[in-house]
This record gives sequence, structure tokens and C-alpha cells, in this order.
Amino acid sequence: MNTAARAPEQERLPLGRRLPLWVYRIVALLAGVAMFFPPANPGRISEKINESASLFTNGVSYGTITNSMGRILRSQWIRNEDITLLMIACAAVMAGVILCGVGGCMSLGNRRMRRRGFLFPLGGAPVMAAGLLMIRHVHGRMLAHGEEAGKLDKIGMMIPGGFWVFGAFAALLFLTALIAFLTTERETDPAVKMDMDEKYRLFLMLLPVVLLTFVFAYLPIWGWRFAFFDYSAGGSIGAENYVGFKWFSFLFSDPATTKDLLRVLRNTLIMSGLGIATSWLPIAFAVLLAEVRSNKFQRFVQTFTTIPNFISWVLVYAIAICLFSTDGFVNSFLSNVLHVSGANTNYLQIADHTWLKMLLWGTWKGVGWSAIVYIAGISSIDQQLYEAARVDGANRFRCIWHITIPGLIPTYMVMLLMSIAGILSNGMEQYLVFSNAMNKDVIEVLDLYVYNIGIGQNRISLSTVVGISKSLIGITLLFAANGISKAIRGDSII
Repeated sequence: MNTAARAPEQERLPLGRRLPLWVYRIVALLAGVAMFFPPANPGRISEKINESASLFTNGVSYGTITNSMGRILRSQWIRNEDITLLMIACAAVMAGVILCGVGGCMSLGNRRMRRRGFLFPLGGAPVMAAGLLMIRHVHGRMLAHGEEAGKLDKIGMMIPGGFWVFGAFAALLFLTALIAFLTTERETDPAVKMDMDEKYRLFLMLLPVVLLTFVFAYLPIWGWRFAFFDYSAGGSIGAENYVGFKWFSFLFSDPATTKDLLRVLRNTLIMSGLGIATSWLPIAFAVLLAEVRSNKFQRFVQTFTTIPNFISWVLVYAIAICLFSTDGFVNSFLSNVLHVSGANTNYLQIADHTWLKMLLWGTWKGVGWSAIVYIAGISSIDQQLYEAARVDGANRFRCIWHITIPGLIPTYMVMLLMSIAGILSNGMEQYLVFSNAMNKDVIEVLDLYVYNIGIGQNRISLSTVVGISKSLIGITLLFAANGISKAIRGDSII
């Protein structure tokens, strides 16, 4: 029997068979997300464990558990081996979740793959349960040691809500997987191999990117709650330090803060504006590179100009020191070769032309990488258009102007809209490494300002408010630019 014809058979299953399968998939997905969600951490069995730590960080980082337990461990109120056992227990819970996730992925395949995939949660759910039991055992050990030392109130033992959440996950995953396994008929045809529809394979290829995007781009939104509390690093949040919209009003009512905010907004908008004004450079570079006839030279130039994108800004600053410091290459060349007297200027320290210097460094680092999308766009243009233009007598410049450039305009407009949406987000690393006391007033952009007041001054609540405002303004700008593009060009990206 044709395997391809049997692949969609799970969609023909009766509702009674599909329901446990979908419940299992949803619970497995929720368990995977909860691994990175701090309030659902089953391993926070002491108030001394950072409340911002998730199950994942508890399972891979010993320091995350013990960074607030220095005195407790030194005084032997609890034992170091208890913390090690807690890490192992959290890792076991994670291993169980991963096994259930593998089974969930295999459940998208044909009958043979589904049935074999259910073996993973039937083993993974007990592993999760064993890890939770080990966490409960560690809780009992630490409780006994704390009572023995008479310092139980200092340790703050508790059973977190995440413990019961993951217990419910383990029970549901085992139960639904068992029902789905028993109701899935065994594949009797030995010629049928494990297979999956192409759409599901493509979905699973994209799934890690989606999960990483969620963890690193959307899950941090949970930290926005700090904007409504008087919070400092290492502290806790609760009803006693809830301040509502205090920091939002402080942002515009405090004269010093307002002045600083206007200054960094000026720097941010100017540097982003310069970037947008020169956003045509990658197109020009891609067009010129595409006109090179030698493939070897073309590949060499493309590789050579792309490499700087993968160099960290710390190393870029090291290169800048070698070139433009007091005893760098430029001053040495001026004094030793051209015999210019007084050639000892530290070009990195002075604030003159800071915006232009940052633009040049950013262009050097990113123009080759930014041109890749336009090079791909040029290769997708129908070559018959060029042949027809040459038959009509068009030279290379006319072909570029009337075929290549119009073919790249849609891609450029999408990139331009994204640049406008991110006009307030021009990064922090470049400006952090190049900043100093002399140029701080003109180099500090909004992202660097958030870092300085949040990490440098421990004003986390205020920095969170600034970050929220920046995100909301960016979303507003994106929709505005998208609306303008739709009104003028009849095309949009949303």
C-alpha cells in the first residue's frame, strides 16, 4: 500500500481517538514552555532560591540555586550535596519533558511512527515523576537539616506551586499517551516504514526557531512587571512594594531624568537616521558585486566583506585601538613617515564626529552581511528580462537601472519598514565598547541608557519603564510606516 496515501490517516481518526492525542500534544507543549517560566519552577523549594530562576536554570546552573545561600551553606544549615541532588532532580524533570516532547513530534507521523513515539512519554512521564519525588526528598532533607540547626526560618522552606503543576503534567502525559497507545492499531504491513507528511516535517524544522524566539523574545515580557514595583536586584516583589504607575510618571516629571531621556533620544534618532539614510549602500554593493564577471573574485569579495559581521564589537574596538589610539598606526604613520609634529591624538577618546565614526564602523561591519539578501534577490530576477533588454540595445547601466533596481525595491521597502520600526533599537554593544567619559553625552543611545540605569545604577524599575515605552513606540512606528507604504505603493508587510 502506498505510504503517502496513508500519511493523513490520523486526520480520519474518530473524535474519541483524536482527543487524547491532542490533549497529549497540548500538555507536552505547555510542559516544554513551563521549563523556562520562573513561576512554574518546581525546584524553588526555598525562598532563598532566586524567584526569577526557571526549571531550566535550576537544572544547569549550581550558582543560580546557591547565589543567595552563601551564609546558609557556610554555616552548614543545609548540605552541599542537597543542592547537587536538587540539580539532578530538576535535570531529571527536564529529561522527562524532553522525552515527552519527542513523542509529541513523532505523533505527527503515520501509524507506525505514532505508536513508537508513544513509548517516549510512557517512559518520560515516569522520569518526570521520579524527578519530582527526588525534589520532595531533597525538600525533606533540607527541612530536617534546618530544624536540626534551629535556622528553619532563615532557609524559608516551601513547596512551590510549580511542583504540583509538573505533577499534573506528568500524570496527564502518561494517561493520554497510554490511552493513545492502546487505541492505536499496530501496523501489520512490514513494508510500511515510519513516515511523516512533508508539512509536518517542515513544521518540526521550524519549531526550534519558534521556541527560541518565544523564550528569548516573548518570555522576557514577563519582566515588564518590574515597572510597577520598587524593585532592586536580588529583592522580591509583592504587595508591600507595589507602586502602580509611579515610575511611568517619574519618567516625565523628574527634570534630570527628562533631560537625560531627551539627550539619549537625540543620539538614538540621529544615529538611526544616518543608518536609514545610508541603507542604500548594501544595494549598491550587491549590484556592483553582481556585475563582477570573475566568479572567484566575486566569492572572495563577498566572503571578505561578510566576515566582519561575525567579529564581536569587543574585537572591533581592539582593532580600533591599534589604529587610532595615541600610539596606534595612524599616529605612528603621521609622525614617522610623514613627519607630522604633534601627531599624538587619541581619536577614540575625543567626542568630535562621534556619530559619523559610529556610522562608519557600523557600515564596515555590516554592509557585506546586509548585502546578502539583495544578492539573493538579484539571482532570482528572470534572466530573460536582461536578454530582452540587451536585444533592445540597453547597456549594462540601463539594465541595472531599469531591471535590477526595480527588482530589488520590494525587498528594500520591507527592510526599510523594519528599520523604521526599530529606529529606537540600534543596539548597545557598539556604543558600550566605544563610550568613555569624553564622548558619553553624544554616544549614549537608548539601549545603552537602559543598561546604564538598570545595571549600572540598579534602577531596574525605571529602566523597565524606558524599555516598555521604547517597545510601544516601535510597534506604533511599524504600523504607521506600514500604513504609509500601503497608501503609497499599495503593498505592505502586515
